[in-house]
Amino acid sequence: MLLPYYQSSITEAGVDEAGRGCFAGPVVAAAVILPPDFDHPLLNDSKQVREADRDSLRSLIEAEAIAWGVGMVSVAEIDEINILQATFKAMRLAIDQLAVRPETLLIDGNRFPGHPSIPHFCMIGGDARFRSIAAASILAKTIRDEYMRSLHDHFPMYGWLQNKGYGTAKHRAAIATHGITVHHRKSFRILPDPTLAF
Repeated sequence: MLLPYYQSSITEAGVDEAGRGCFAGPVVAAAVILPPDFDHPLLNDSKQVREADRDSLRSLIEAEAIAWGVGMVSVAEIDEINILQATFKAMRLAIDQLAVRPETLLIDGNRFPGHPSIPHFCMIGGDARFRSIAAASILAKTIRDEYMRSLHDHFPMYGWLQNKGYGTAKHRAAIATHGITVHHRKSFRILPDPTLAF
């Protein structure tokens, strides 16, 4: 069962990311402040929720959250600053989009360099422990998936409708056949022969 908060006396925002391990597409983070009584039987770590249920939860979270924000960092910037720093940047961007300022942040994962003015706690497996982080996980995942679906018509051979940019067997085979696109992360060195890029 997900916990409603870490500290009940202050306003908390849950923060999580999606797409960190992908071969293609941006990394996306979300920050969510939920009402104390917000709950839903399907709310969980986005990886444990069916796609149709994630989309339904996204609508509910966007409608009922006290505040929510999303940050996206492009492939070009991922290649420039590396995926870890890009993930941290996406999280900070999401936090700064919040219309209500939280008193603390619950960060999914084991490290975060910090926000300039808001204290934080890192929560390993937090998206399966706290409602606000699970909600952030749902938003980050669904918004990133939507973005990858929008690219599919231009690059159907990579199967992004299904794999959303992750390195599945089909995606790897397509890279071997067709090379990489501007939406692939060159810093991930997924292509043995860089001359195949287009």
